[in-house]
Amino acid sequence: MTVTVTFVGCGDAFASGGRFQTCFLVRSPGFNFVIDFGASSLISLNQLGISHNEIDAIVLTHIHGDHCGGVPFMLVDAMLGARRGKPLIIAGPRDTEARLAEVNEVLFPGMHVMQPKFDLTYLEMDVMKPHAVGAATVTPYPALHTGETNPTSVRCEIAGKVISYTGDSAWNKHMPALGKDADLLIAESYFYSKPVRFHLNYPDIKEHWDEFGAKRVILTHMGPEMLAQADAVPEETAYDHMVVEV
Repeated sequence: MTVTVTFVGCGDAFASGGRFQTCFLVRSPGFNFVIDFGASSLISLNQLGISHNEIDAIVLTHIHGDHCGGVPFMLVDAMLGARRGKPLIIAGPRDTEARLAEVNEVLFPGMHVMQPKFDLTYLEMDVMKPHAVGAATVTPYPALHTGETNPTSVRCEIAGKVISYTGDSAWNKHMPALGKDADLLIAESYFYSKPVRFHLNYPDIKEHWDEFGAKRVILTHMGPEMLAQADAVPEETAYDHMVVEV
């Protein structure tokens, strides 16, 4: 069964290199989901000619705008423009539903009165436990990032394949389990040499490469310093609209 991952966006919070913010579209037979949905994700999907109505679930790693800020725009269009009919699951860390409600009201005041005509389900996932998200199984792991965002890394299983994503996080003891035997690990590599709190950087990637344990690793969320080296490093690096089969 073919499973593909489209890098709808692989950039950082500041659109370094002109890249769209984080959003990875996982397509499998009968079920499609995205990992994160940054503020610019809808723009990139439209450039790709992909309708967001194809998405059955959104899996969020944490509540930062470059990872979840596109959700209100998708929901408003789903209700008013795209006329979505099929169910949508939004899965994320604790407090996801309440926090997104706050984001909705900031970006679209009065949005709380809008009632979708499709089934909209929120699933708040405990860490270290597998959760059924439609046809996918998602296991969140604790991440070392800004505490107020309820940060996680995620391991997603679908159609016999495993796609893992570090999210925004410094190296921590859970990452070997996150990446073990994964068909694809998408790993943050924010800076090339500069240490930045709460993030994986290229020296971390090199130091812990063998501990990731994944069959394939692609580096993402690169800032200007890392982007300048992206073509020179031996590891595989992401670019917007890249499609890989896992």
